[in-house]
Amino acid sequence: MGNVILIGFMGSGKTTVGLKLSYYLRRPVIDTDKEIEREEKRTISEIFAADGEAYFRDKETECLRKLLKETGDRIISAGGGLPLREQNRELLHRLGKVFYLRAGAETIYERLKYDTTRPLLQGDDPKGRIRTLLDARDAAYRAAADVIVDVDNKEFDRIIDEIGSICRMEEKHENISDQRTEY
Repeated sequence: MGNVILIGFMGSGKTTVGLKLSYYLRRPVIDTDKEIEREEKRTISEIFAADGEAYFRDKETECLRKLLKETGDRIISAGGGLPLREQNRELLHRLGKVFYLRAGAETIYERLKYDTTRPLLQGDDPKGRIRTLLDARDAAYRAAADVIVDVDNKEFDRIIDEIGSICRMEEKHENISDQRTEY
Protein backbone atom coordinates (compact mmCIF):
# COMPACT_ATOMS: atom_id res chain seq x y z
CA MET A 1 0.00 0.00 0.00
CA GLY A 2 2.92 2.35 0.49
CA ASN A 3 3.22 5.05 3.12
CA VAL A 4 0.37 5.92 5.46
CA ILE A 5 0.24 9.69 5.97
CA LEU A 6 -1.63 11.37 8.82
CA ILE A 7 -2.72 14.98 8.44
CA GLY A 8 -4.92 17.24 10.51
CA PHE A 9 -4.96 20.20 12.83
CA MET A 10 -2.63 20.35 15.81
CA GLY A 11 -4.12 18.27 18.61
CA SER A 12 -6.07 16.01 16.25
CA GLY A 13 -4.01 13.03 17.42
CA LYS A 14 -1.51 12.58 14.59
CA THR A 15 1.43 11.82 16.88
CA THR A 16 -0.46 9.39 19.13
CA VAL A 17 -2.22 7.68 16.22
CA GLY A 18 1.07 7.51 14.32
CA LEU A 19 2.85 5.77 17.18
CA LYS A 20 0.03 3.29 17.80
CA LEU A 21 -0.45 2.65 14.08
CA SER A 22 3.28 2.03 13.75
CA TYR A 23 2.96 -0.82 16.21
CA TYR A 24 -0.28 -2.10 14.63
CA LEU A 25 1.10 -2.15 11.05
CA ARG A 26 4.71 -2.89 12.08
CA ARG A 27 6.14 0.12 10.28
CA PRO A 28 8.46 2.89 11.40
CA VAL A 29 6.92 6.27 12.12
CA ILE A 30 8.26 9.63 10.98
CA ASP A 31 7.02 12.96 12.33
CA THR A 32 7.77 15.77 9.87
CA ASP A 33 7.93 18.37 12.65
CA LYS A 34 10.46 16.27 14.58
CA GLU A 35 12.50 15.72 11.40
CA ILE A 36 12.67 19.47 10.83
CA GLU A 37 13.58 20.14 14.47
CA ARG A 38 16.32 17.51 14.28
CA GLU A 39 17.72 18.93 11.06
CA GLU A 40 17.52 22.55 12.25
CA LYS A 41 18.74 21.69 15.79
CA ARG A 42 16.01 23.91 17.28
CA THR A 43 12.33 23.74 18.15
CA ILE A 44 9.50 24.83 15.89
CA SER A 45 8.80 27.74 18.26
CA GLU A 46 12.43 28.83 17.89
CA ILE A 47 12.25 28.51 14.10
CA PHE A 48 9.05 30.59 13.98
CA ALA A 49 10.57 33.25 16.28
CA ALA A 50 13.89 33.52 14.44
CA ASP A 51 12.95 32.93 10.80
CA GLY A 52 9.15 33.16 10.55
CA GLU A 53 6.39 30.89 9.34
CA ALA A 54 7.29 31.10 5.62
CA TYR A 55 10.77 29.71 6.34
CA PHE A 56 9.27 26.84 8.33
CA ARG A 57 6.77 26.06 5.53
CA ASP A 58 9.69 25.88 3.08
CA LYS A 59 11.33 23.37 5.42
CA GLU A 60 8.15 21.26 5.35
CA THR A 61 8.27 21.12 1.55
CA GLU A 62 11.95 20.13 1.65
CA CYS A 63 11.12 17.39 4.16
CA LEU A 64 8.45 15.92 1.86
CA ARG A 65 10.86 15.94 -1.09
CA LYS A 66 13.43 14.05 0.97
CA LEU A 67 10.83 11.49 2.06
CA LEU A 68 9.86 10.90 -1.58
CA LYS A 69 13.44 9.82 -2.31
CA GLU A 70 13.46 7.24 0.50
CA THR A 71 12.16 3.71 0.19
CA GLY A 72 10.18 1.57 2.59
CA ASP A 73 6.64 1.78 3.88
CA ARG A 74 6.26 4.13 6.83
CA ILE A 75 3.74 5.99 8.91
CA ILE A 76 4.24 9.71 8.33
CA SER A 77 2.74 12.21 10.76
CA ALA A 78 2.61 15.57 8.96
CA GLY A 79 2.69 18.92 10.71
CA GLY A 80 -0.68 20.68 11.00
CA GLY A 81 0.12 23.39 8.44
CA LEU A 82 1.96 21.19 5.96
CA PRO A 83 -1.07 20.52 3.68
CA LEU A 84 -1.82 24.24 3.28
CA ARG A 85 0.46 24.57 0.26
CA GLU A 86 -0.90 23.07 -2.94
CA GLN A 87 2.60 21.85 -3.78
CA ASN A 88 2.70 19.94 -0.49
CA ARG A 89 -0.72 18.38 -1.13
CA GLU A 90 0.58 17.08 -4.47
CA LEU A 91 3.71 15.72 -2.78
CA LEU A 92 1.58 14.04 -0.09
CA HIS A 93 -0.48 12.22 -2.74
CA ARG A 94 2.70 11.02 -4.44
CA LEU A 95 4.09 9.89 -1.09
CA GLY A 96 1.23 7.59 -0.03
CA LYS A 97 -2.32 7.25 1.25
CA VAL A 98 -3.40 10.37 3.15
CA PHE A 99 -5.70 10.13 6.18
CA TYR A 100 -7.19 13.38 7.51
CA LEU A 101 -7.81 13.10 11.25
CA ARG A 102 -10.67 15.58 11.48
CA ALA A 103 -11.35 17.04 14.91
CA GLY A 104 -13.71 19.78 15.98
CA ALA A 105 -12.70 22.98 17.75
CA GLU A 106 -13.92 21.73 21.15
CA THR A 107 -11.85 18.54 20.91
CA ILE A 108 -8.77 20.50 19.86
CA TYR A 109 -9.24 23.05 22.62
CA GLU A 110 -9.64 20.38 25.31
CA ARG A 111 -6.48 18.63 24.15
CA LEU A 112 -4.36 21.78 23.85
CA LYS A 113 -5.69 24.22 26.44
CA TYR A 114 -2.63 23.79 28.70
CA ASP A 115 -0.06 23.44 25.89
CA THR A 116 2.16 26.52 25.67
CA THR A 117 4.41 25.13 22.92
CA ARG A 118 2.09 25.91 19.99
CA PRO A 119 3.13 29.26 18.48
CA LEU A 120 -0.06 29.69 16.45
CA LEU A 121 -2.29 29.36 19.55
CA GLN A 122 -0.65 31.92 21.77
CA GLY A 123 -2.86 34.86 22.71
CA ASP A 124 -6.02 35.85 24.55
CA ASP A 125 -8.61 33.67 22.79
CA PRO A 126 -7.11 30.28 21.91
CA LYS A 127 -10.53 28.69 21.34
CA GLY A 128 -11.47 31.43 18.86
CA ARG A 129 -8.07 31.07 17.18
CA ILE A 130 -8.62 27.32 16.86
CA ARG A 131 -12.02 27.87 15.20
CA THR A 132 -10.59 30.46 12.81
CA LEU A 133 -7.64 28.28 11.83
CA LEU A 134 -9.79 25.14 11.47
CA ASP A 135 -12.21 27.00 9.19
CA ALA A 136 -9.33 28.34 7.10
CA ARG A 137 -7.56 24.97 6.83
CA ASP A 138 -10.40 22.49 6.38
CA ALA A 139 -10.59 22.83 2.58
CA ALA A 140 -6.84 22.21 2.26
CA TYR A 141 -7.04 19.18 4.54
CA ARG A 142 -9.95 17.75 2.54
CA ALA A 143 -8.11 18.40 -0.74
CA ALA A 144 -5.07 16.53 0.57
CA ALA A 145 -7.00 13.59 2.03
CA ASP A 146 -7.73 10.23 0.49
CA VAL A 147 -9.70 9.25 3.60
CA ILE A 148 -11.33 11.43 6.26
CA VAL A 149 -11.45 9.96 9.77
CA ASP A 150 -13.60 11.83 12.28
CA VAL A 151 -11.86 11.64 15.66
CA ASP A 152 -14.25 13.53 17.94
CA ASN A 153 -15.49 11.38 20.84
CA LYS A 154 -13.46 8.34 19.71
CA GLU A 155 -10.88 6.41 21.66
CA PHE A 156 -7.52 6.14 19.94
CA ASP A 157 -7.85 2.36 19.66
CA ARG A 158 -11.02 2.78 17.59
CA ILE A 159 -9.26 5.25 15.28
CA ILE A 160 -6.35 2.80 14.88
CA ASP A 161 -8.78 -0.01 14.06
CA GLU A 162 -10.50 2.13 11.39
CA ILE A 163 -7.27 3.18 9.69
CA GLY A 164 -5.65 -0.21 10.14
CA SER A 165 -8.63 -1.98 8.57
CA ILE A 166 -8.43 0.23 5.49
CA CYS A 167 -4.69 -0.38 5.20
CA ARG A 168 -4.99 -4.14 5.62
CA MET A 169 -7.82 -4.29 3.09
CA GLU A 170 -5.77 -2.36 0.54
CA GLU A 171 -2.69 -4.50 1.17
CA LYS A 172 -4.76 -7.64 0.68
CA HIS A 173 -6.24 -6.20 -2.53
CA GLU A 174 -2.75 -5.32 -3.80
CA ASN A 175 -1.51 -8.84 -3.06
CA ILE A 176 -4.43 -10.36 -4.96
CA SER A 177 -3.87 -7.95 -7.85
CA ASP A 178 -0.15 -8.78 -7.88
CA GLN A 179 -0.92 -12.49 -8.02
CA ARG A 180 -3.32 -12.05 -10.91
CA THR A 181 -0.78 -10.12 -12.96
CA GLU A 182 1.75 -12.95 -12.60
CA TYR A 183 -0.44 -15.47 -14.46
